[in-house]
Amino acid sequence: MDEIIQGIAIYALPVIFAITMHEAAHGYVAKKFGDLTAYDAGRISLNPARHIDPVGTIVVPLSLFVLSKLTVGAGFLFGWAKPVPVNFANLRHPKRDMLWVAAAGPGANLLMAFFWALMIKLALAMPESSFAKPLALMGIAGIEINVVLMVLNLLPLPPLDGGRMTMSLLPHRWAYQFSRIEPYGFMILLVLLFSGILSTVIGPVILWAKIIIVSIFGLYI
Repeated sequence: MDEIIQGIAIYALPVIFAITMHEAAHGYVAKKFGDLTAYDAGRISLNPARHIDPVGTIVVPLSLFVLSKLTVGAGFLFGWAKPVPVNFANLRHPKRDMLWVAAAGPGANLLMAFFWALMIKLALAMPESSFAKPLALMGIAGIEINVVLMVLNLLPLPPLDGGRMTMSLLPHRWAYQFSRIEPYGFMILLVLLFSGILSTVIGPVILWAKIIIVSIFGLYI
């Protein structure tokens, strides 16, 4: 039980900020391309309270984390925030600009993974400090959750960001047909998650992404 409590304390901030920064990035880029929907709703904010979904940001990640500690072979952390409202029709070039609005979320997670790698470097630079070990563990958790969210959201499945990026790149007729998957996308994702297929497919990608990031920063964790 102590291990679970300590793990929750380490993962709490990385999980909350990974999910909320992801959503805020969508709103920020949408504003840059002409859609003020998220801005008017006060959702372009780094305040986690504006983005937290009680189920997706707290209950689901917490449950999966506890399950991972109690069950051998449990899957990775997974969660979501309240989606930032984006009206793609307001974008100056809706189909083209959709690509950048969608890519902003995974891009934010990549930048946050780099940030947490820097935090590990900082922790290693002050080994005598009482904050070094907690900061290093939080950094490892931060890289883990941000890489997972980045890779997961790049899956070409609407309404994930990868699905919207795919729609942006496809010819209009194909994009329309592809968009018809969206009402069933979340259900498909849950089936893939709980069947273990999702972790089998994206697990190796997540592993290699983490290896690349820690190699860039010269970390051996």
